[in-house]
Amino acid sequence: MSRVFIIIPARYGSKRFPGKPLAFICGKPMIQHVYERAVMCKDVAGIYVATDDERIASCVEGFGGKAIMTSKEHKSGTDRVFEAGSILDLKPEDIIINVQGDQPVFEPTIVSLLVNGLHESTDISMSTLMYPVSSKKDISNPNCVKVITDRKGCAIYFSRSVIPYNRDGKKIDYYKHIGIYGYKMEFLKIFTQLPEGRLEGIEKLEQLRAIENGYKIKVIMSPFDSVEVDVPQDIEKVAGIICHESFSF
Repeated sequence: MSRVFIIIPARYGSKRFPGKPLAFICGKPMIQHVYERAVMCKDVAGIYVATDDERIASCVEGFGGKAIMTSKEHKSGTDRVFEAGSILDLKPEDIIINVQGDQPVFEPTIVSLLVNGLHESTDISMSTLMYPVSSKKDISNPNCVKVITDRKGCAIYFSRSVIPYNRDGKKIDYYKHIGIYGYKMEFLKIFTQLPEGRLEGIEKLEQLRAIENGYKIKVIMSPFDSVEVDVPQDIEKVAGIICHESFSF
């Protein structure tokens, strides 16, 4: 029987926001908010932060979390997650939920959606989430990645641009990609051995590597949005959510 692990990739050297995982929000570093939400997820065998920086590892261990040191050479968070899974000696059938370290307000119940999505079909290699957006600001924002799917709910494409292009000005729905992923350890091994895709390199979206190589990504409608921290200006918006929540850790 497969076990479920949450691995949170976190690096210090973000170009847009250096030191982002350690940015304080409502009195705690962001990585602690992410970790504490992961603790709330059900039926999880283990939670780890995969990082390349001693400062982040020390912070995680300081609040009682578990950190795994990984290489500084990784080009993507998924590569870092796979190294952490290898260090943990996870089995091929074990499921890894990759929760980005800049998702301090993700809803814990969505992890079950990702796990169920992987079990839906043997053709599914990855699972991820989407959420409807209607704001013109969000739709045109390159940091708000959009996704379109086929009739079976599998991803056709992810883009920082507006997709689909509404040529005739019809009333259509747009969907934001929530960057949390589920996959089995055996697929992660395959994924990390694939060369960077052409579209992946252009859009700087690692999930396109899977699509370019013919692997199916199940995209599940999330009942909850998740606000990512991409730039320092996002801290205030996220702080407003956290500081007004009805529960506390």
